[in-house]
Amino acid sequence: MTPRRFPRASWWVLGGAAYLAYAAASLQIDWGRAAKGVARGAAFAAALLHPDFASRWGEILEGLGESLAMTVLATAAGTLLSVPVAFGAARNISPLPVYLACRAVVVLARSFHELIVAIFFVVLVGFGPLAGVLTLAFATVGFTGKLLAEAIEEVAGAPVEALRSAGAGPLQVIRFAIVPQVVPRFVGLTAYRLDINFRESAIIGVVGAGGIGATLNTAFDRYEYGVAGAILLTIVALVLAGETLSGAARRRLS
Repeated sequence: MTPRRFPRASWWVLGGAAYLAYAAASLQIDWGRAAKGVARGAAFAAALLHPDFASRWGEILEGLGESLAMTVLATAAGTLLSVPVAFGAARNISPLPVYLACRAVVVLARSFHELIVAIFFVVLVGFGPLAGVLTLAFATVGFTGKLLAEAIEEVAGAPVEALRSAGAGPLQVIRFAIVPQVVPRFVGLTAYRLDINFRESAIIGVVGAGGIGATLNTAFDRYEYGVAGAILLTIVALVLAGETLSGAARRRLS
């Protein structure tokens, strides 16, 4: 009787299971501490049902105001900077050296998470909202630059060729053939990035880059789960309001 061969797929399953076991063991998880976290998680969930808006409302308003200011400034600066980068990173209208240089800027701006960039700017310019503005503006250049460049590369070619055939220069081609086609996309990207930047401003504050994130971090440090719940619910409400407004703007433009 010929012995049955062990299926090759089973070796892959066994190898995967062995690696999972090794990875779990290498993390050195403290299960006792994790068990204590369950109780804290339950307390925080209960606090979300009874948020404390009263005891630190002044600090919450101050943090929200700072986050909004950071968001608006960073979105405006990052969007303005991303426009020339996007036109340079569009292969259909840019010479190769410009294209490569602008693509490198986009790739660099998209390579790091906002938290890493925020830590870098905090080290560079110190704690506070300036580090947050620089972080969000840097991320906006990568986001808007990439997507706007793709929109430029996808424009209809007929108007571009018609203007070039009529002797129009590069700036005239951009002004009369490309800009009218990408403006709705550009406005939609700006509104979307504004929404993202506000949410990110709540995260980067944890590492000292200002905004409501710093207030939220303080509430967690003090175990003030009711205050933390109030902050999170306020952020959700503002993000929903921003999403509604940006959606209405995009529908109006389309």
